[in-house]
Amino acid sequence: MARLNGKVVWVTGGGSGIGEAAALTLAHEGAAIVLTGRRLEPLENVAQQVRAGGGTAYVQPGDLTEPASVRRIGDFIRNEIGRLDILLNNAGVNINDRHWDKLTPENARLMIDGNLAAAAQCVTVALPIMRRRQDGLIIHTASMAGRFIGGFPGPLYTAAKHGVVAMSHSINMQECKNGIRSCVFLPGEVATAILDKRPNPVSAEEKARMVQPQDCADLILHIALLPPRLVMNEVMLSPTWNRAYVAAIEKLSSL
Repeated sequence: MARLNGKVVWVTGGGSGIGEAAALTLAHEGAAIVLTGRRLEPLENVAQQVRAGGGTAYVQPGDLTEPASVRRIGDFIRNEIGRLDILLNNAGVNINDRHWDKLTPENARLMIDGNLAAAAQCVTVALPIMRRRQDGLIIHTASMAGRFIGGFPGPLYTAAKHGVVAMSHSINMQECKNGIRSCVFLPGEVATAILDKRPNPVSAEEKARMVQPQDCADLILHIALLPPRLVMNEVMLSPTWNRAYVAAIEKLSSL
């Protein structure tokens, strides 16, 4: 028997990468999926895959940095579906010009809005729907950059993901009495299209050693299946061949 029958899951950033893999995995377990992202075509493609497998998918495109879009999607879930069991807060962005010597006010705002404000806005519309049933789960895709400060991911990506970590823990502090749980998921390098935004190309061999989107989806499913009495507050998943560790080892060996 599908273990998520009757559940409704809102997946942001659902058109590719971790969001796509998670949507398909959760749908396979019986969940109805609400797919959100900026681009309609990738969302429709994922929705078609869900429906081809006998599942239910709703496509609700939108720019989650815009409060009006978030309100519209929240209204659709509340009024047309009537429940929300899981919010997978997965959408995020990064850019090539990510360091202080190249950042501008415009792309600084993009980084904070795309990685923190959008996630927070989705939480604000999800919580009232969940409170009505005194039950709900929010899973945030953050990053190991949300726990460790380093130069590689960029300062504002790091700052925003630290904010997501703090936000998730604050939800547990304030919403536990309403049966709502929040988990912040901190993956290491994941082989997704966001790698193409990096200044230095990543080889196919390097990508194969990284965390894969399906690895993330499998962990997300595990979190989704935990009994309501439990909350996995925070979890990390990284590749065994950790490129930061390997670089440090090679540097030490050269001294």
